[in-house]
Amino acid sequence: MAGFIPSLGSLGSLGSLGSLSQTSGVAGGADAAASGGEGFGSVLKTALEQVNQLSGSAEQQVGTMINGGSADVSQVMVAVEKADVAFQLMMQVRNKIVNAYQDIEKMQF
Repeated sequence: MAGFIPSLGSLGSLGSLGSLSQTSGVAGGADAAASGGEGFGSVLKTALEQVNQLSGSAEQQVGTMINGGSADVSQVMVAVEKADVAFQLMMQVRNKIVNAYQDIEKMQF
């Protein structure tokens, strides 16, 4: 069972979320986009696509297992858990974005 823990760490496909913390505000994000780096929107879109891909892969493996295919139960469970963790992470990112928007909306200029 300990062998499955490192494989959960392979959510490196969501590694592009790490670049979200590299932007230091709006000006930093605009500089990154202007210099050819990825903007916030494209990073978020890429992360969402990767979460969707993990979910689709897990669904496919579950379907194969249900239909009597030669799918290993442990690998199917790991794929489902990866998809679940990735989805939960994206929901937390969404919550932070909504909270930030609401904070900005409350500001008076």
